[in-house]
Amino acid sequence: MSPHAAETAESSRTRGKGRPRNSETAAPSLVEILNLIRTERATTRQALERESELGRAVVADRLQLLADLGLVDESELGLATGGRAPRLVRFAARRGLVLVATLDQTAIGVGVSDLSGNLLTEHHEAADLTAPVAHLASRLATLFRWCLERQSIPTAPWGISLSVPGTVPSLRDGAFMTATPPVLPAWADFPLVETLTRQFGVPVWMRSSVETMTMGELHAGAGHGLRSMLFIKVGRRIGAGIVCDGQLYRGAQGAAGLIGALPVQSDGLTGTLDAMAGSDMIQREGRAAADTGRSPVLADLLRRGSEITPIEVSQAAQIGDPAAVAILSKSGHLIGQVVATLANALNPDLIVMSGTLAQTNDILLAGIREAVYGASHPLVTRDLRIIRSQMGSSAGLVGAARVASEAIFAPAFLKDWIIQGKPTLHPDFAAYCARAQIAEVPQSVAAPPSVQERIAP
Repeated sequence: MSPHAAETAESSRTRGKGRPRNSETAAPSLVEILNLIRTERATTRQALERESELGRAVVADRLQLLADLGLVDESELGLATGGRAPRLVRFAARRGLVLVATLDQTAIGVGVSDLSGNLLTEHHEAADLTAPVAHLASRLATLFRWCLERQSIPTAPWGISLSVPGTVPSLRDGAFMTATPPVLPAWADFPLVETLTRQFGVPVWMRSSVETMTMGELHAGAGHGLRSMLFIKVGRRIGAGIVCDGQLYRGAQGAAGLIGALPVQSDGLTGTLDAMAGSDMIQREGRAAADTGRSPVLADLLRRGSEITPIEVSQAAQIGDPAAVAILSKSGHLIGQVVATLANALNPDLIVMSGTLAQTNDILLAGIREAVYGASHPLVTRDLRIIRSQMGSSAGLVGAARVASEAIFAPAFLKDWIIQGKPTLHPDFAAYCARAQIAEVPQSVAAPPSVQERIAP
């Protein structure tokens, strides 16, 4: 008997049914019913029958199998409307966990979410992504295990989702990473994805930081419930996350939103938006203003031995230093001109600004707003809001969790593991593990050694 047939037969014996189901027949309807429940488009048996257009017996049969697999729960009663109270069908989001991490140039964040993408635990600390990648991988593994230990009910992880500072190539729906992409130069010769898969025995997914922050804002921030949104991250690089019809738009190669590469002009000079308006420009112009004395505040900081960073320039602008105000205003107007072009093309409900400078500096945000409202069509700006993100560093973790949950339950991926009960038994992942000699990590991974032993620097 093949492993696939044996797994199906075992499921049948566990249910105590006399007739094993044919997985080829059951899988499509299981996928449809589970996703109707997971997305809360149907929360009762009657609603499932109506939405799926499947018969009562089929829905009951599939619900029993999903309950046997631990993926749904019917223990809760709904409100009665003239007769017996219906049993609510709920997705068992705590059936497995997702390990999530955001890797930024100067910090990393880690967390654990349930299968619906709800963040359960998070931790942030300073880091240097230019350090050896082996050290980063070791630290991530330590923090992941620490996060798992903090869960009140020991539960095995089903996947890892990483948010990284570079563009990640598009894969088909649900497809996990099988090799580390060249996101950063330092990662070129280190198998980060393979190492994490080997240590935790689960699939790894990866997206750019702009994409994950966009997903976080869309599902848990100001963009919740909206169909169209732009998310703009301002830093050394300036990127955009694009939401159309309620979905993140990634483009053919996963490179949608690279607005920092667009050319802009200022004071007779032409360059990319990154070079002309990013934090490197703010730091460079701030240092020049300090050196020449055009900025009394920054010049005083320089005399006292302080480094002139974008934060110092931002703070000087906030207290009214003319040269610093001019630098931040210039950056805001250039960013706003490019964002206005996007707004005219996409007509978003909302534009969310993120990044330390955009979230803390009123002058930069005012420059962006002025340029967008001034260069956009009146219909585009009639109801348009331009706001700061209120999610901060949590946005990337929440978005990474949503990336994983959407990948795990993508119909094309789900149909091949749902009968087995968890994605680590997906045939493609099992084959990948066999090729890479990666063994599935046992349940005990959720109860690692002591916290002090592992989380201490």
